[in-house]
Amino acid sequence: MNKKTEVLVREKKKKGKIPGELIYEMVRGRAVYYRDYNRVLAGEKSLEEVMGSSGLQSYLIMLILNLLLSKISSKYVILSNEVGFKFSPKSWRNLDIAIFEREKVKDCLLKDEYIAVTPNIVIEVDTKADLKKYGDIVHYMNEKTDDLLGSNVEKVIWVLTKEKKVMVAEKGKRWFITDWNDEICCVENIKFSINQLIKAQNG
Repeated sequence: MNKKTEVLVREKKKKGKIPGELIYEMVRGRAVYYRDYNRVLAGEKSLEEVMGSSGLQSYLIMLILNLLLSKISSKYVILSNEVGFKFSPKSWRNLDIAIFEREKVKDCLLKDEYIAVTPNIVIEVDTKADLKKYGDIVHYMNEKTDDLLGSNVEKVIWVLTKEKKVMVAEKGKRWFITDWNDEICCVENIKFSINQLIKAQNG
């Protein structure tokens, strides 16, 4: 057990509540914790372990980012690394990839705080959220997607590594689920398929 984890365990015993470092997202005042947060409190895992991404998750995010950065116009800014989006009071979501209009978000980029400007497009690759209260990832995805679309995000794209599926939810349109071979339109008519990205990178 490292020093940071020891501190969290002591805080839990002393205060009788779950330390804030283990909160992944906040939804209308209700905390969504990191997966396996209870194992951190039991001293079985470190905080870094539950906060970290898998190799595949990180790799896919990198591939998508590289494609977007090579094709997108200067009208947009792409942010990554679990950017915090504050969409209402006592509510914020972590986003793997978020595409913003540069003019709208430029004043937020040098501030050390969550962003309250709505992104145009959000791309999520799996999740680090604890899903026990949701039952499965589908219920979590639906809640998070509804929150984002309700905040005027135009499109939310989910990439699921275990199922090798992609879900696309667009404001005012029918949501659909497809596989990694299908091309998905992102922004400015930039399209990608997960399998094509992997093949292009690995030959």
